[in-house]
Amino acid sequence: MTRALISDIHGNLEALLAVLADIRANNVDEIFCLGDIIGYGPNPCECLDNVMTHAQVTILGNHDQAALFDPDGFNPMALQAIYWTRDQLDNGPGSASQVNARWDFLGELPRFYEDDQYKFVHGSPRDPTNEYVFPEYVFDQRKMEILFGKVKQYCFMGHTHLPGVFTTDCEFIAPDECDYQYVLGSEKAMVNVGSVGQPRDDDNRACYVILDKDGPIGPTVTFRRVEYDIEKTANKIYAEADLSNALGDRIKHGR
Repeated sequence: MTRALISDIHGNLEALLAVLADIRANNVDEIFCLGDIIGYGPNPCECLDNVMTHAQVTILGNHDQAALFDPDGFNPMALQAIYWTRDQLDNGPGSASQVNARWDFLGELPRFYEDDQYKFVHGSPRDPTNEYVFPEYVFDQRKMEILFGKVKQYCFMGHTHLPGVFTTDCEFIAPDECDYQYVLGSEKAMVNVGSVGQPRDDDNRACYVILDKDGPIGPTVTFRRVEYDIEKTANKIYAEADLSNALGDRIKHGR
């Protein structure tokens, strides 16, 4: 059983389509989306349609939640983008039934999903939607102990857009430090799957994870980086007066 774990698409259709193609090429069995399908990017409706079609499980992200309710703690750029996104969801492409289906889908998303020893969230095992778990948190042993106390065995998340593995030894292992593959052992682990649509680890390629639950030496996490037409997405952002040009610049630089 293999699962593609995608997160933080943020309305970037070109990145999502490239990742879906890579998933198909790797013959993955199913897709889990860990939230933030929308926000920031220029194609929220199309990204929602694709996730609704292809993902077996989808988790609520904080930007998905912000489209439904009053945004909490958003900076001005993110706030402006979420208001624009709401307008797109109300008046974007598709029939009235498609518009309603998108809103219904968002409104019914769970905050987490558990499958035996695997937990899937957007933010953290303590606060599934809003809490960030940054790599530098490994220097706060008490915080890590609290977070791992909420983990049965393995927890997968997004939100920070920074892929890597957190260990109970207070280590953060970036993808390039494990040659893009990490074997999950008997110790607990938290895995950030990175961002499809807005990477922030100085690598502008789309990022996602393939989880092989039945790897030959144990459950294995493989970090995938996928090239896509960044210029096309950036130009769409630049063309929208209500989306900050900084959002287009950001995806070019991957930070």
